Amino acid sequence: MRFPKLAFVFMFVGCLVVYLTYVKRHYDDSKPQLPDQLPLHRMDIHKQSTSAQVVSESFQYGIMFDAGSTGTRIHIFKFQIEPNEAPKLAHETFRAIKPGLSAYADDPEKSKEGLLELLNVAKDTVPETLWSSSPLMLRATAGLRLLPGEKATILLDKVREVFSESLFLYRPDSVSIMDGTDEGMSAWITINFLLGVLHGTESPKVGMLDLGGGSTQITFALQDEKTIQSLPLDYVTSFQMFNISHALYSYSKNVVMCLNKSFDCCVYVFSVAGPQELVSPCLAPDYSGQWEHAEVLYTVKGQKAGEPIYETCLTKVEKMIYKRVRKIEGVKDVDFYAFSYYYDRAVDLGLIDESTGGSVKVSDYIEGAKKVCNNMAAGGIKESPFLCLDLTYISVLLQELDFPPDKELKLARQINDVETSWALGATFHCIESIHKHGTC
Repeated sequence: MRFPKLAFVFMFVGCLVVYLTYVKRHYDDSKPQLPDQLPLHRMDIHKQSTSAQVVSESFQYGIMFDAGSTGTRIHIFKFQIEPNEAPKLAHETFRAIKPGLSAYADDPEKSKEGLLELLNVAKDTVPETLWSSSPLMLRATAGLRLLPGEKATILLDKVREVFSESLFLYRPDSVSIMDGTDEGMSAWITINFLLGVLHGTESPKVGMLDLGGGSTQITFALQDEKTIQSLPLDYVTSFQMFNISHALYSYSKNVVMCLNKSFDCCVYVFSVAGPQELVSPCLAPDYSGQWEHAEVLYTVKGQKAGEPIYETCLTKVEKMIYKRVRKIEGVKDVDFYAFSYYYDRAVDLGLIDESTGGSVKVSDYIEGAKKVCNNMAAGGIKESPFLCLDLTYISVLLQELDFPPDKELKLARQINDVETSWALGATFHCIESIHKHGTC
């Protein structure tokens, strides 16, 4: 029996369709599955070359609120994610407002305005299609750590209420008070990541010194197992990041801050001369100013004329810090970056450029304190009445931490145009934790 030619054509086309369908299904089934992770934004970039080439990049956003003692800051990080590689920071958006969240302890409702203002910055920065996959976090530091527990809890609940309506990826545990040790660890991660030495096992890591509005932190990597065994467990923290294990010494102390003129500091560095009247040997004899704390207005005055300001101020500060700060062996052998008030007071002394930073020695703070205090005794530096106190405080603190006078510290507000705060390190930790455990 003979088939027409048209029938053979139909049979051939049908077989071809069946074969191609089978090949496509087999190819789809054999493709590797992506690991379970947060949704990532994928962008294809076509580059012109001798042969057409497509480079595919994935991006992940993380939004961190830093609720500090003097202000609230938002960091919006854009990370470039590539398979089997550590994330790269593609961009950071930063904004800050004052006062700090703790200033609303007696009226939490007023905190909403500032939070919403910063959230609008995030919404303007992150593409709307990515809001639901971009973690939103807040970490409060010393300002809230020093509040009575109930007031801090009410403030954080107000933050959770605002965040829950934001449309970003939010979990209640993403809002919390940060432990001082975690603050130091996160800042250490940030600095070493920005310097490009966090991913390698051979590169020496740098240490971190911070002096904020209500606490001080010192964090550095531990290399020697005997040293690790000899230290108190409270000060040693271990963690893994980018498949590398790190052991850190991280010491944090709510050292009462003269630099912030806190009330606790006044108890130690000032003397009560009468109702709402405080006197300090670290101020000029003719100085008189007003200072409000807890809705009480104090008059702050300098000591009587004739006594040496630097020597009496030094004695008072040494008594304040004595046994409140722990000496740390080995710091002289580690390179350190220092931030916050270390930076600001070095600018005041003219030791570094305000915008670019630089390096100073511990002895620069010691000599700066002597010079400023002596000039103040002679009637100078009236525009910065607390500078003598601040510099004396810093110089004593560094020596109590066992830094020798010739130890050099690097000072920076930014590295590669990124703020040198703990926020980047904490954001890394949160995103990794969400990937692995579903919590921050």
